[in-house]
Amino acid sequence: MKTRILRAGLVIVLLLGTSVVCAAAGPHVSVQPVPIPSAPAPPETGSTSDIHITGLGNSSAALWIAILLSFLTLIPSLLLCLTPFARILVVFHFLRQALGLQTTPSNQTLIGLALVLTFFLIQPTGLSIYQNAVAPYQRGSISLQQAWPKAVGPLRSFMLPYVREKDVALFVELAKESRPRDSNDISMRVLVPAYIVSELHTGFLIGAVLFLPFLVIDMVVASVTTSIGMLQLPPVVISTPLKILLFVMVDGWNLVIGSLMRSFG
Repeated sequence: MKTRILRAGLVIVLLLGTSVVCAAAGPHVSVQPVPIPSAPAPPETGSTSDIHITGLGNSSAALWIAILLSFLTLIPSLLLCLTPFARILVVFHFLRQALGLQTTPSNQTLIGLALVLTFFLIQPTGLSIYQNAVAPYQRGSISLQQAWPKAVGPLRSFMLPYVREKDVALFVELAKESRPRDSNDISMRVLVPAYIVSELHTGFLIGAVLFLPFLVIDMVVASVTTSIGMLQLPPVVISTPLKILLFVMVDGWNLVIGSLMRSFG
């Protein structure tokens, strides 16, 4: 303990002595600053307000990049809504519920099958967009302003036959636009939501039609089991294998997918 106190006192004495020496020598000793080489000044290219990214005006480049990245996250959803994907997926989910199967086929399987069928249907439209808009723009023969109408045209031609007039009238009224004279006068602002609603309506309609034969099987099995006194046996235990057997015997997947593909013909 005494050794530690002595060491601490010695350190304090040394510090005080050093400070006294420095204070005494202060007026006679000057510390020369070390020169730091200055960086070369950038060439004058104008005021700060003139520095901007071409095409962005005086707006912040970071803000435009954030807006662009946000828009890129919405592109998959927009593409799925502007294609037959919504109708196909709704029909597949109705079919699975009608069969009484909760997880078979799985969601991943249904979504993958819907994507493949969507690509099969939309491939001619995508090829037309590439040939008329994307390829000429990449070659530099047309500008972006000229490529946009050429890209929207085939997509409009694909969506217009499947849009109901009732849905178009609804969104024209909501948008407070003038009544379109013909189908070519419908703006994309009205056409896109009208197409999505029409596809959901058609998908639910096809799903309801698919539900009816399986609903009849459920009702028949429930009435039979109740009439013979099998109250403790759930009708689903008997009706589900019967529905699956009937679906396989009539080659249900071929019929459902064939009807879906012909509905876009």
